[in-house]
Amino acid sequence: MRCEMNLSLCMIVKNEELLLPQCLNSVKNVVNEMVVLDTGSSDRTPEIAKGLGAKVYHFPWCNDFSAARNESLKYVQGEWVLVLDADEVLIPEIVPQIQQVIKSDRHILINLVRQEVGASQSPYSLVSRLFRNHPDVRFSRPYHAMVDDHVQALLRIESQWQVGYLPDVAMLHYGYQPGAIASRDKLNKARTTMEGFLATHPNEPYVCSKLGGLYLDLGEVNQAIELLQRGLTANTLDVSVLYELHYHLGNAYIQLPDINQAVLHYQTAIQQPVLPILKLDAYNNLGNLLKAAGDLTNARKAYETALQIDPNFTTGYYNLGMTLRAMGFFEDAIALYRKAIEINPNYAEAYQNLGVVMLQIGNVAESIAAFRNAIALHQQHNPEEAQRLLNDPLLSELLANN
Repeated sequence: MRCEMNLSLCMIVKNEELLLPQCLNSVKNVVNEMVVLDTGSSDRTPEIAKGLGAKVYHFPWCNDFSAARNESLKYVQGEWVLVLDADEVLIPEIVPQIQQVIKSDRHILINLVRQEVGASQSPYSLVSRLFRNHPDVRFSRPYHAMVDDHVQALLRIESQWQVGYLPDVAMLHYGYQPGAIASRDKLNKARTTMEGFLATHPNEPYVCSKLGGLYLDLGEVNQAIELLQRGLTANTLDVSVLYELHYHLGNAYIQLPDINQAVLHYQTAIQQPVLPILKLDAYNNLGNLLKAAGDLTNARKAYETALQIDPNFTTGYYNLGMTLRAMGFFEDAIALYRKAIEINPNYAEAYQNLGVVMLQIGNVAESIAAFRNAIALHQQHNPEEAQRLLNDPLLSELLANN
């Protein structure tokens, strides 16, 4: 049954025939219309969109995401706009909250929590993807297109409006899955676009944060640090941007390495008044640094805080297990490894370290079973580690005799 809400889906796409059906199917019974702007597909993307009930329009790509997104807004009929990309899906459980919040007469923008599936860093982000269809709310910035700039300008003129957020995860983003991660060529194209924006906005903190993070991805650590530090000099800083600047600086100083500076920036990031779920990886990275430095007590606190924020944070269970094992709490470590495996049955490292601690307490049978599982999983995804385990003299003898 179609939900009774005046809500339009608005998308820009290009060559997304594989991902688009999953995206549109996640919202087709939630919105009143689906507007899809194709920017030059050479595959069946437009036909698939039409087949799923979308209104399809066309726009020549001009290397500017905001220009394309603003073109798509011209065709929107609903009072509210939901923006998705083809590699995203809306979570069904969030729909009642969306239904409720857009009944408000005060909100101009609702920020949504997005889960970054498969991301090695920052598993959650806050994105401005649900907003009122207002003539003064449009996208800006050629690469990281967003409506935030126009919303802030509107708030200074029309003070009746408010910006809100939904605290629960609203969408899943699959752009970090194997095979979907941006190629270096794509990263360099993003770099060119953002550097062009930076040339005319040299101290703009948001682009300093995003481009600084991109420099880190490209291995240009010193250039990243210079830009991230520049972002911190802005007169006014949104707390979410301030969090990102310090978080990226923590990542950068790890690579130098300057562990004291990395710890300082993670701690400063954690102090920012942003949604706790956005701080998850800062807590985890801080825990990793403290554990490596031998400060197991505070590492434990960091991991436990991360798990309080997200009880399904698999890496947190694994890292806390490693910490408690180092502290001599073997039974607790075993329970944590098992919890990590329960959430992610393909967690080879958790099986591997479960095997180690089982051997430490003398449970040879369960140790062997855990090691066999670890080797089998490593053979699929990390054959070098699988071979290293098979070549280990003590382990190979243990496996051969049992």
